Amino acid sequence: MNVFKIHDEIDFNKTCLDVFKLQYHTIEVYQLFVKSLRVKPDEVTHYRQVPFLPISFFKTHKIIEDKAFADVTFSSSGTTGMVTSQHLVQDVKIYENSYTKGFEQFYGNIEDYCILALLPNYLEREGSSLIYMVEDLIRKSNDAESGFYLYDHQQLSEKLDRLKAKKQKTILIGVTYALLDFIESFPLNFPDLIVMETGGMKGKRKEMVREELHQILCAGFGVKQIHSEYGMTELLSQAYSEGEGIFETPPWMKVLIRDTNDPLTFLENGKSGGINIIDLANVHSCSFIATQDLGKIFNDGTFEVLGRFDDSDIRGCNLMVGN
Repeated sequence: MNVFKIHDEIDFNKTCLDVFKLQYHTIEVYQLFVKSLRVKPDEVTHYRQVPFLPISFFKTHKIIEDKAFADVTFSSSGTTGMVTSQHLVQDVKIYENSYTKGFEQFYGNIEDYCILALLPNYLEREGSSLIYMVEDLIRKSNDAESGFYLYDHQQLSEKLDRLKAKKQKTILIGVTYALLDFIESFPLNFPDLIVMETGGMKGKRKEMVREELHQILCAGFGVKQIHSEYGMTELLSQAYSEGEGIFETPPWMKVLIRDTNDPLTFLENGKSGGINIIDLANVHSCSFIATQDLGKIFNDGTFEVLGRFDDSDIRGCNLMVGN
């Protein structure tokens, strides 16, 4: 099945059901989870009936097809001693296909851009799926100026000045605290720059509400909007926001909002709850994931991320965790 050829809701639903049945039969832990909910795959006729695996299972189980080997293992960040998520990716080419097609859907040809990355905390550890993606986008950009930066903010500032003078289309991808650190020393006025934050202070700064954060970043870079990328270790696809924290997914990815007190119930558009994600690119792992993020969906299918909640706040989602 080619998950990247989905054109409409009917296509999406059919592919979801095919992927669900495949994963039920090939991923033992997912099958056990589905059975524990007394869901019978043959009776599932719509993707809203498919069970969503709590994301914490990626910390306690190997979520990959039986007897399959991983091309690469991505891991989440965490403090010393913390159990991190492990995403065993059977075919890394699917990941490459997903993020390339996703990027091109929202931003066009990668070769039109210079890609700069300010992701120090990700570069300083192993196993980051974000670093894998950005490294590949840098290569695909074929721009000699593209590259990563750790802490040499002056060099980055000088490069951005050169790119502005050349009128080169440029994307600066950065973790939130690093972008703030940069503009405190080197404020810019680069209206055409696409500043894309990947979220999170990573314990380096006090958390801020999005409106305040984006206002500071807009002023510091001289831009009208701050773009955002929404992805995670356990997924192989990303959603993008071109401003105001409103995200859009590619056709093979969808977000649903669950009731935090009754995780098997979905909420109407506009109501806040837990974010469930369908990522059909994750075909050899689990495509149906209940995250620990809070959000809400709008009538046009876009969504907003409102924050996170702790394991202790997840009601009824802890079946089998730790087994």
